[in-house]
Amino acid sequence: MNDIGAFFLWDIFPYIALASFFIGIIVRFARNRFSITAKSSELLEKKQLMVGSILFHVGIIFVFFGHVVGVLIPKAFTDWLGIPNEMYHIGALVMGGLAGFMALAGMIILTYRRFNNKRVFITSSFSDLVVDLSLLIMIVLGLSASLIEGPFFHPEFNYRLNLSVWARQIFMLKPDFHLMQQVPPVFQIHVICGFLIFAFFPYTRLIHALTLPWQYLFRSPEVYRRKPSIRGDQYRG
Repeated sequence: MNDIGAFFLWDIFPYIALASFFIGIIVRFARNRFSITAKSSELLEKKQLMVGSILFHVGIIFVFFGHVVGVLIPKAFTDWLGIPNEMYHIGALVMGGLAGFMALAGMIILTYRRFNNKRVFITSSFSDLVVDLSLLIMIVLGLSASLIEGPFFHPEFNYRLNLSVWARQIFMLKPDFHLMQQVPPVFQIHVICGFLIFAFFPYTRLIHALTLPWQYLFRSPEVYRRKPSIRGDQYRG
């Protein structure tokens, strides 16, 4: 890829995707907020939904925060803490691998359920089908990059020296596309797919992730009192 294409892909496209993400969320909440919650298909099939949903959501939450830590914490900080680079990578591979395979197992179950169960498939929108396949491909790419391409084909690659630096530069509004040209292909595709998901996030059922009832974590506990039985009242009387 020439420098013009690389410049657009790594210095311009991320901001297009993020603009679509934030503007889409604002517009959808303002104009059609009652369409935000995801349609439940629990009445059509429950067992696979419960197992797949729990595995996927637990796994993807750990994967997400693992990505955040990997991007936001620079190598210099862990070096200052005295954490060897090898130990950091082993911990990231083990924890990220476990979370990734958990998310993958859940997504395989959910995707199989959506395409194989006739009632679920018929009631699914085109967007639902695309979202399931996109998330499945995204997870497979992430695991392939971390567990196959990196260790076996590019053992010298250290994402903290280029990919993570580039990602932090996005927030500083000065990304350097040359850094991403040093990144192996599967990692690049994984990043592109991630930004595509961000771009289409507000226009799919994925937006229901923003409607989680966070208020239940901070509200005061409710006290329930048992209603006295009639027999007990008569006995005390």
